[in-house]
Amino acid sequence: MARVTSKDLFNYKPSGELDADYVAIMDMMKSKQKESSAAATDLSELALKDDPESIAQFVASTRAYSEPFIRGLMANEGYAFGEQETTTTFLKVPTTHDGDYDVGVEVYTPKTLESETMRAAYLHVHGGGAIALSAADVRPAVQCMAVTSNCVVFNVDYRLAPETKCPNNIKDFYEVIKYVHSNAETLGVDPSKIVIGGESGGGYITLGAMVLLAENEETHLVKLAIPSVPMVDDYSFSDPLPMTKEEKETVPFMRRAWQLIADDFETQKSSPHLFPGKASDELLAKFPPTIILEVEFDIFITEASRLASRLRRAGRLLEFVVIPGADHYSSFIPGTKANKLFVEIFQAISKEYVHA
Repeated sequence: MARVTSKDLFNYKPSGELDADYVAIMDMMKSKQKESSAAATDLSELALKDDPESIAQFVASTRAYSEPFIRGLMANEGYAFGEQETTTTFLKVPTTHDGDYDVGVEVYTPKTLESETMRAAYLHVHGGGAIALSAADVRPAVQCMAVTSNCVVFNVDYRLAPETKCPNNIKDFYEVIKYVHSNAETLGVDPSKIVIGGESGGGYITLGAMVLLAENEETHLVKLAIPSVPMVDDYSFSDPLPMTKEEKETVPFMRRAWQLIADDFETQKSSPHLFPGKASDELLAKFPPTIILEVEFDIFITEASRLASRLRRAGRLLEFVVIPGADHYSSFIPGTKANKLFVEIFQAISKEYVHA
């Protein structure tokens, strides 16, 4: 497979500190939501307990904390244009890899593209550590991405852990990718312009699907992959001493999250289905062309940087973008410096790599 050619569009200088506008917003949110801060503390404590009741509480508490937090971010009036400028429809993709199950998909079509029949498609998977949230929870932001990218967006509601275990979670997304490609004409999609991506836990689901595509010689189904602030590997199980502040703070949570995602952690801990960063060089060389979006103070910056280096050597990395002054949530708040930069980056990627 030929090496990809980067256009070298992005080269940002690290700032060494979080953006002041984001810090001010988060401080204000924390002061208003003291209960949420307490819930976050409880999560870290629950993550250290191994009894079934505590594990069940961890899952329930993660969802109870994550959903209102993300919905609060999505309620920002800066996201209002997404709903106004798109039409939302729904479809179900039948699957059989983990029983008979229809994967729900929300479809956002920019109104400017409604009469088109060969539209670029962006298949998105939401974050939440692969154990929380839904496509509906992030709908406002993803509708805006449809407008920004000038693509029809398929927002995929993959099944969550611990109810659904690896690799069935990544297979949900993989099956949707194949479905959209196979039904491109009916869906009004250009099969040569299918893009996949997602953030955080959705970044893991994206990378896992890329592993499956590579294993099955189906990389050609995807023009571009954009894992964003992705969960990549088992770095959280290593010694915390050399980690960044943000990485250290999430060690207990991430260790428990990965254990919940795995069907059998000890058996799967070397599998790229669970930890895509452990894919062999041979598999990486078969990955779709990839752009990794990261932020300077992300909780996954080390593992994402390591994967970017390996993909670059394998000839599959188009861009490794690190937004300065931002942490894991910065780009989700419209109007902030980080969000404005994220929108500019996404527009440039769409113009130069998707529609070109």
